Amino acid sequence: MAHGFDTLQIHAGARPDPATGARQVPIYQTTAYVFRDAEHAAALFNLQEVGYIYSRLTNPTVAALQERVATLEGGAGAVCCSSGHAAQIMALFPLMGPGRNVVVSTRLYGGSITQFSQTIRRFGWEARFVDFDDPEAIADAIDEDTRAIFCESIANPGGYVTDLDAVSALADRAGLPLIVDNTLATPYLCRPIEHGATLVVHSMTKFLTGNGTVTGGCVIDSGRFDWSASDKFPSLSAPEPAYHGLRFHETFGPLAFTFHGIAVGLRDLGMTLNPQAAHYTLMGIETLSLRMQRHCENAVRIAGWLEDHPAVAEVTYAGLPSSPWHDRVARICPKGAGALFTMRLKGGYDACVRLVDALELFSHVANLGDTRSLVIHSASTTHRQLSEQQQVAAGAAPDVVRLSIGIEDAEDLIADLDQALASAAG
Repeated sequence: MAHGFDTLQIHAGARPDPATGARQVPIYQTTAYVFRDAEHAAALFNLQEVGYIYSRLTNPTVAALQERVATLEGGAGAVCCSSGHAAQIMALFPLMGPGRNVVVSTRLYGGSITQFSQTIRRFGWEARFVDFDDPEAIADAIDEDTRAIFCESIANPGGYVTDLDAVSALADRAGLPLIVDNTLATPYLCRPIEHGATLVVHSMTKFLTGNGTVTGGCVIDSGRFDWSASDKFPSLSAPEPAYHGLRFHETFGPLAFTFHGIAVGLRDLGMTLNPQAAHYTLMGIETLSLRMQRHCENAVRIAGWLEDHPAVAEVTYAGLPSSPWHDRVARICPKGAGALFTMRLKGGYDACVRLVDALELFSHVANLGDTRSLVIHSASTTHRQLSEQQQVAAGAAPDVVRLSIGIEDAEDLIADLDQALASAAG
């Protein structure tokens, strides 16, 4: 029987504990697991049997979370890890190699731009940044060494909505996997796999957990990509020396990427999610739909109010009819355009700094997706390492402030912004 989203966000991956009958998923705070016998241990290490060996690889609390997120995204399987940044490396790891490249959107979180433009070069990988509203530019950036295409469904910080249908069509023609960061939308607002994504990544730190308590990441596999269609993905299609020549795609089919993520990715990179963090995230997801509805309602109300304010030059929210991305919302994010957007202040950089200092209900933090409303001046913080040209391209120009709208009373948030804008103008 097929269940609705609100039911799945509570029940997927969660069963009463067979040993105790505990209704909530227990926190399995253990490093290792006792094997039944030597034969059982050998089968687990040979990937001939699914089970628990060591918590760097698998843990029952984390496994429940993996099943829940995979179910909500409509994927075949998922691998949870320690952060959103870890998830991005975990997603690329089986696909890339020295001399290979990934084509990525210019509209990305500042930390992702730094990770892709600087850090991955140490592995011999290259990121090619392209405007994803220009299909020709994407196609021109792809060559024989391209191994993936990467974008955000709703982009941080400007709330830009990517045309996933158009990008996935390009990826299909090129025979490449499309990786979509769905952090800002969550599967409640957008399901990238339904728009052709191969892999979905999350910083679960944000809306999925929703309470600003723990960091976590996740890679969800659609199970639909043919890793053996070409020789471009030997990690998944060719014999794996560490497992006596086992071929992941041939052996595990739609779960090939997920098994590789655990058996090789977590084994060797060690970006493990701890069970306590998984528990916080499981509890957060139970109220995901309720929170996202309020987040979106508040964001529409506040963005509209800000758009009419004399101190505000521009608001970027795709949920506003004035947004150039508004026509994509109904198709890509039918339940709402999310809760993150930016506003440009007429007073420039200095006014942005004064606004941040004057706000009282909004917390000045380098995070988003909390129940609390949050604010940050990206140019002086998260996007500080970028050139002004890169800041502008990423939607984080010096005169721009990013708002993450929480689930408080909208009138209280408007009153706080009103007094802070007056203070910033003064």
